[in-house]
Amino acid sequence: MTGERRALIIANGEYDNPGLSALRSPAADAEALAEVLADRDISEFAVQVVRDETAHVIAGRVEDLFADSAPDDVLLVHFSCHGLKSESGELFFAARNTRPERLASTAVPADFVQRCMRMSRSRSIVLLLDCCYGGAFSQGVAVRATGEANVLDAFPAGGFGGRGRAVITASNSIEYAFEGDHLADDHVQPSVFTSALVDGLRTGDADRDEDGWVALGELYDYLFDSVRERNPNQTPSRDIEMQGELYLARSRRRRIKPSPVPADLRAASEDQNMFTRLGAVTELQRRLTSENLSVAIGAHEVLTTMAQTDIQHIAEAADLARRDARVRTEPEVVRFGEVVRGSRPVARIRLEGPPIARACRFASSHSWLRVTEDGDGAEIVLDQAELGAFEARVTVTGPTGEVAVRVEGQVVQEPKPVPEPRPVHTPAPTPEPSRNPDPPVLPKPEPVRPKPGPFAVAAGLLAFAAAVYLVVIAFALSSSVEDFFEDGGWAVLPLVAFAIGAGIAMFLPKTRRMAGPGTLCGLTLLSAIPSGPVLLVLADGCLIAAAVCALVSVRRDRSFRLGLGKPRDALAVAAIVSALLGALGLVIEAVELFGYSSTRADEGTIYLVVSVMLLIGTMLGVLLRPATFGIAFLGGVAGGGIVMVCMLFYAMPSSSSVTGAGWGIALSMVLVLAIVTGLAARKENG
Repeated sequence: MTGERRALIIANGEYDNPGLSALRSPAADAEALAEVLADRDISEFAVQVVRDETAHVIAGRVEDLFADSAPDDVLLVHFSCHGLKSESGELFFAARNTRPERLASTAVPADFVQRCMRMSRSRSIVLLLDCCYGGAFSQGVAVRATGEANVLDAFPAGGFGGRGRAVITASNSIEYAFEGDHLADDHVQPSVFTSALVDGLRTGDADRDEDGWVALGELYDYLFDSVRERNPNQTPSRDIEMQGELYLARSRRRRIKPSPVPADLRAASEDQNMFTRLGAVTELQRRLTSENLSVAIGAHEVLTTMAQTDIQHIAEAADLARRDARVRTEPEVVRFGEVVRGSRPVARIRLEGPPIARACRFASSHSWLRVTEDGDGAEIVLDQAELGAFEARVTVTGPTGEVAVRVEGQVVQEPKPVPEPRPVHTPAPTPEPSRNPDPPVLPKPEPVRPKPGPFAVAAGLLAFAAAVYLVVIAFALSSSVEDFFEDGGWAVLPLVAFAIGAGIAMFLPKTRRMAGPGTLCGLTLLSAIPSGPVLLVLADGCLIAAAVCALVSVRRDRSFRLGLGKPRDALAVAAIVSALLGALGLVIEAVELFGYSSTRADEGTIYLVVSVMLLIGTMLGVLLRPATFGIAFLGGVAGGGIVMVCMLFYAMPSSSSVTGAGWGIALSMVLVLAIVTGLAARKENG
């Protein structure tokens, strides 16, 4: 399939109307589902999240998704909110501004979503509804749920013109009871449906046939079993109208068929001569370590047979050879120790042994212990909120056996800060207090902000060092203001400004995690290109060291991971186009320099290098995830482009044969790139 894969996650947990109780799960559900859908190793969807928005904003995003689609696109929409039925039986999805007595004008009608799906050109549409459904009610009258919510009736099959669509609901019968304008029941439990969906995709457990792909039908079967196991009173429902199979994600669940051992080796393993069978054991042990897992499993099966049926001497040799391929983990027990409630500590389980011993699956015994497979092991994240000791296990299963890794520790309350002792003063005599004395005004406690890590501090200081060095050099080489501009000292001023800005971003609490490192890395990618006098080498070295420290600080931050995805939107396309045109301008200028004089070949080469790095940096900024880091990286690339274009302008010869037209194009386009980046940052923050 060559089309795009786009997902829209709509999560409404906060409501202005007191008649709709707040839901705890939508925010967490949206974050977890967006992470797994955007993972390029799993689903590779371009994900858009809409949280706690008004009805007209949600309706606009839904219509945009379905209207801007191609036949081969795969579209996925996930609703997590209250679902309300009017007195006439129409289904609505609650938004932040929804008023239960004015559903038609303040909620999103299910009929509207249905019409958008019908109008879409896409042949693969999946709608997931994780909603709590309420019956019709009127002011001052308590109406209890009396039966089915009949959610699927709002999305009848047919009328899709051969296109495919699937609707899967968390439940078709859960409804609330209303007391006047208020829900009588307090349903604030985390979503069973969405957590099962995320687990099935992340772990690959939804790949029932173990063919390496999670099909839509397999996903529903997995959701049905998982939800019913966790909550027997909740039954997911589906209505699928789709030709062929739709694969939503990849998985590591791939059944490996054993490859038969060669006929001569099989004959040797069954030969009457004991020494011939011992020789077969040696050859089978060698095949057991093969990178080809089918070959290794075939050898393991023969060794298992010999260990169970042969004479003691041969059986012991076969069993010893087989042990080398058993499943082994490091560590065998994960001890978290004392964990402060609210934190999410991370540990890693590493697999050891030959390839066949590392072809394993991981399964957690509890939902609060999340397991993510990566390479030759798995990362486990603890998200336990209950105080006290805990114990769980991670089961590791492979072709050659199974082992359970015990996980233990204790969740403790975060210690309260001990107030500093205040000096004791002897109170002076005071007049008789009045009957209604004013209460004492206590100072407001200052918010505790986490301190920057050592690598973030190092990155910021190195960026400042580069800026200070550039200022000193620029003014030391110029005896006057006229010399400062004639000698090209002004050319380094943009780099000084951008380096200071990146250094400050590495210290600010809101920017030092992603925006600061992204900006610093993007700036260094272009600004550290060798150009100009040798005196600039030290500044380039400081910037490179700062970028390395920034990347280390990002790597040490376990709350997110850097990855690559597809271009996000029209602004991403605009950034790529501006970079292409800017690179074209630099190439034009390089050609002029080559034609002007062979002695200018080095300068022309620098133009070409800058053009290539501008393209590479822009593509990385567009593709990097999380989006905040990618946009900041793109901003740094734009800043570095401005710096390099200014430096190259100073070195341009004064000749009629060198028009500078290419330089003008390059400068215009890097400025456009900076503007586009600013718009993308504004959109991301908005």
